[in-house]
Amino acid sequence: MKRLRHVRPNLLEINAFLFMERMRRKHGPEVTLGTVPKSEWEGLAQKGFGLIWLMGVWERSPGSRECALAEDGLKQAYAAALPGWTDKDVKGSPYAVHSYALDGNLGAEDDLLRVRETLNDLGMSLILDFVPNHTALDHPWTRSNPEVFVQGTWEDLQREPALFFKTGSDAILAHGKDPYFPAWLDTAQIDYFSAAARTALLEELKCIARYADGLRCDMAMLALNEVFAKIWEAHLHSRPRPENEFWADAIQEVRGAYPDFLFMAEAYWDIEYRLQQLGFDYTYDKRLYDLLLQTSAREAKGHLLGEINYQKKCIRFIENHDEPRAASAFGKERSCAAAVVMATVPGLHLFHEGQMEGNTVRVPVQLSRMEEEAPDPSLRDFYDRLLAFTAGEPLGSGTWIPLDIRPAWEGNLSAGNLLAWIWQDGNKLKLVCVNYSGAVSQGRLRIPPAQIQAGPLTFRDVLTDEIYVRTTDEIIGGGLFVELGPWKSHLLDLLS
Repeated sequence: MKRLRHVRPNLLEINAFLFMERMRRKHGPEVTLGTVPKSEWEGLAQKGFGLIWLMGVWERSPGSRECALAEDGLKQAYAAALPGWTDKDVKGSPYAVHSYALDGNLGAEDDLLRVRETLNDLGMSLILDFVPNHTALDHPWTRSNPEVFVQGTWEDLQREPALFFKTGSDAILAHGKDPYFPAWLDTAQIDYFSAAARTALLEELKCIARYADGLRCDMAMLALNEVFAKIWEAHLHSRPRPENEFWADAIQEVRGAYPDFLFMAEAYWDIEYRLQQLGFDYTYDKRLYDLLLQTSAREAKGHLLGEINYQKKCIRFIENHDEPRAASAFGKERSCAAAVVMATVPGLHLFHEGQMEGNTVRVPVQLSRMEEEAPDPSLRDFYDRLLAFTAGEPLGSGTWIPLDIRPAWEGNLSAGNLLAWIWQDGNKLKLVCVNYSGAVSQGRLRIPPAQIQAGPLTFRDVLTDEIYVRTTDEIIGGGLFVELGPWKSHLLDLLS
């Protein structure tokens, strides 16, 4: 079957376990991932999603589940998200993978192939997870192939019991680790200076690629030689770094069989560009998220004026399973302004299931059930309009041009609160303007004369259905005047 290369840069993250719990309540307990009615996926295609990320499809670990049931902090999070939760609701972390086989709670192996075929028929691509840094602490390799993990000594275990553990076969292995946080106790750390580990992971990747159109690679920067060496230097016994980066070899290997396969990196610490150079199609843009959440339009604008080829490979988001719900973290009005920004700049636009309904509760990934929240009708309408705007040309296919914004009149500094840009392809033009502040703001948008046609210009605001008619002389002369209330936006479609 021919693989798709996505054309609509909107990605929806769906928690596979929560999704299937909902599908079974709706369609019956016998439904599996591959037998979910096609109409459920058709609705997502109609909204303009080009990629579906089914988060957490791989086999969960019994050891991870035990850890998830024992940790007090997690139990508090379960109670906050799902009052009255029971042990049955806890399945363990999807990022402590026991095996890259479809978890039995979701269906059988063929179900992944069936759901991918359904999505491809609707013009959508299937994205799955790959966790390169670690496996579950009870992964079969911990017994059969301990050499693929970072190994320690009895002394290491005594000195750092929160970093090392003893397996059932008496090997002493390290838990997976991010240098800025405690070790993940439900995991075992892959040794990226081990040739056996790299070979084993490459084989896993080639198997996974049969079921998906692309992968979201968890904490991808941890597999870089320099990063791995810095974290594990004390336990590498002066072994030399491999000549090649794992990702360069892995991406080349997979694309040898599947040329259009997509690689997406969860990445932080300003290492994103390095990962793009190694072959990743897209990398997380956590910087934009932080700027939108914590600072002003001016700081966000500076970030968005970076080199365009880098911008095109950024994954923009205002929530995902690792972050609080946008409606809660930003507040409703500000979350809409942030959504307009992230969804209309170059790159891949990541939406999270429940975001469009205004969900406020972040559900821990270990849970397989959630308490349903009543959708916010106004947010649902807003997202329907935003998605319709972004799904149409020339967004993504055209040229993105950030606009200079001048004061509406002398002494009016509120223009600094505005962000604006156009997308253009020939006579097709869409204009976006966002007031990213809590105050009424005015400004004049300087649209380059070469980008507009002569004569009266008629715009329709997709968010409000209002029609605006402006003359070319007005736009070229003083600039297109805009006034927006706090956190409000224009999504303007040029009609003529």
